[in-house]
Amino acid sequence: MSSIGLIVPIVIIAIFLMSGVRIIKEFERGVVLRLGSYSGVKGPGMVFIIPMIDKMFTVDLRVVARDVPPQDVITKDNVSVKVNAVVYFRVVNPRKAVVEIENFRYGTSQLSQTMLRSVLGQHELDELLSQRDRLNAKLQTDLDRDTDPWGIKISKVEVKHVDLPVEMQRAMAKQAEAEREKRAKIIHAAGEFEASAQLARAADTIGVNPVTLQLRYLQTLTEIATEKNSTIIFPVPVDLLKAFMVGR
Repeated sequence: MSSIGLIVPIVIIAIFLMSGVRIIKEFERGVVLRLGSYSGVKGPGMVFIIPMIDKMFTVDLRVVARDVPPQDVITKDNVSVKVNAVVYFRVVNPRKAVVEIENFRYGTSQLSQTMLRSVLGQHELDELLSQRDRLNAKLQTDLDRDTDPWGIKISKVEVKHVDLPVEMQRAMAKQAEAEREKRAKIIHAAGEFEASAQLARAADTIGVNPVTLQLRYLQTLTEIATEKNSTIIFPVPVDLLKAFMVGR
């Protein structure tokens, strides 16, 4: 009986001790609170905590990608748009992530939504569409600053989609069409100017040496003759025959 009475306490103690064994993965850390007070960070690997005295919170250190739901944003030029984004963040200080905020994932998500409306609302629509990289960097900097007390590092912020009102889409389409027509007219005018300049230079050359006009006339006749095998009646300039009449 004495041996049985000795084994029972040993088994109880063994079970008690085994209940304090925890396995922490390589990408995790365990934040231990002893009697409610911060005791330390443990892991990775097998760790031991005192049952009923210690309480451990496991924190994942991997990068988390969190979608920011579409937010109604009024830009600086009073255009209402819907904007959504994605935020990449990770825990760099497990103690702060457990002690300083109740739920760091939820808190980061809510702050991202607020920051998205606040930052983008300070810029005009053209900036929102054409300077997205700069706005992404601004969002990352501001979010990283505000989440630093929670032990969170914002790795990246990307604005995914900007949903414009139908009226604004039509107005932008008309603007783009007008811009294309403007460029086409400018190119056409430049071509006309270049052509007129070339004609002016050709006229100056012909004025200095009239023989060039005769050569051009003969070249044109040759081109016409090679196109179709038909009879062509054309006037012969008197100036062209002067060269043959001089000797007579």
